[in-house]
Amino acid sequence: MQPAFWQKHLAGDRMAPVYLLVGEELLVLEAADALRAMARRLGYSEREVLEADSRFDWDDLARSSAGLSLFATQRLLDLRLAGGRAGKDGGAAITAFVQDPPPDTTLLISATEWSSKHEGAWTKAVDQGGVQVVFNAPRPNEWGQWISQRMASRGLQATPDAVAMLAERVEGNLLAAAQEIDKLVVLAGDRRLDAATLEGLVADSARFDAFKLTDAAFAGDGGRALRILAGLHAEGEELIALMGWLVNQLQLALRLANARDFAAQAKVERLWPAREQLFRKALRRAPREHWMACLARAARIDRMAKGREQGDPWLEAERLVAAVAEPRAAAAFT
Repeated sequence: MQPAFWQKHLAGDRMAPVYLLVGEELLVLEAADALRAMARRLGYSEREVLEADSRFDWDDLARSSAGLSLFATQRLLDLRLAGGRAGKDGGAAITAFVQDPPPDTTLLISATEWSSKHEGAWTKAVDQGGVQVVFNAPRPNEWGQWISQRMASRGLQATPDAVAMLAERVEGNLLAAAQEIDKLVVLAGDRRLDAATLEGLVADSARFDAFKLTDAAFAGDGGRALRILAGLHAEGEELIALMGWLVNQLQLALRLANARDFAAQAKVERLWPAREQLFRKALRRAPREHWMACLARAARIDRMAKGREQGDPWLEAERLVAAVAEPRAAAAFT
């Protein structure tokens, strides 16, 4: 859950010199996204992303913080801490930043793997010189309230029994709950959700499996995506309806690939942070020409499924899903 002070802080007019946002992945990603929005509102027009993995040179943090702004504007250093551990060099670099922060630069540190074992002298320095927030998953007695608030924030109206049913379905899995709610936005439209309506939508497994298929493919999990596709085929599902959602997601990927500013386009598309990261990673695997080729292949599969072109549409769908997940599989197109 988000600490009570966090929303108040986001509405303020002053950035702290350093932030440490850690805890549950979904909550951390969304909190970091909200902080970046705050920074833009306050005139932070430059942002530099630093991926602090095992190969990261911590001297880069010092160089980035010491460097002059290109346009004499305020900057945000967006440091993603892989595994939640800074190590000796990282701890020293972060502590040095906190002790002497540049006047025009704010450091945002985020980590989605976190426990008390990750804490150290550097986290104490951040806590004293900036803002540290640990985002914990809702406790069992808070779960229904979190789901209800999440649904309302997405424009869904739901009765208490529908909320309770969804809470039972996702069994305390925060990310799964967020994904199910986003799917319900598409499936429910303007309908008010009661338990019966929700059960009917959830029972429409083909629609939900279409989501699972595309999520797995864009996440690069080709094996799982192909298993879902094979299961749908074996159950006699209609390929045309399935391709409709896949085309929708490929068009989204192409719009993001064509955008000058990925983050700005993601906001236009109303992608929540975890899905933004899903597409960001997918687009790193292949250039825009690949996604154009995927869309062309999808159109051909649609014609096959409708009997307007010769070929095995399910076989071609397998090749398309494999290419989405693993761009090198695009060779199968030829």
